[in-house]
Amino acid sequence: MILLITPSARGPECAQALLASTNLPTHVASTLQTAVGKLRQQEYAAVVIDQFLMEAEPDESEQMLQHLGTAFPVYVNCAISGIDRVVREVRSALSRRQREEQIARSSATLAIWSELKESITAILLSCDLVLTSKEVPAPAADKIQLIHDLATQMRSKLASSE
Repeated sequence: MILLITPSARGPECAQALLASTNLPTHVASTLQTAVGKLRQQEYAAVVIDQFLMEAEPDESEQMLQHLGTAFPVYVNCAISGIDRVVREVRSALSRRQREEQIARSSATLAIWSELKESITAILLSCDLVLTSKEVPAPAADKIQLIHDLATQMRSKLASSE
């Protein structure tokens, strides 16, 4: 969803253009107080903010910014920007947000895989050390060998998924 915050009379028209262009439901708030209420109720992908409101009401602006959550802010000057330009800016911001989310997911995945690889290596080394000991009873050695085999399979799966 998109939240458009503007006192402009063309706000609903701009919201319709955003909906048509992005296929995302678009809500309009004519004041920052209304916007804060909507931000508390819903999660938005992008929040389009008229710069006029940001400059005219700095205290309310700060409060609204605190409630953005994961929404991508897009600042526009509705007094000089046409609807087409606002739509282009929002589409560009949504694309940037999507790229940033993908990069964050990839980074998190790589970090987890790196930690798992270290743990698996430690398990394999521990199993190897125990299995070389002559004092381990045969039933215990069988179970440790099973753990070793499972850890080897996990390492192979991690290597193939990279």
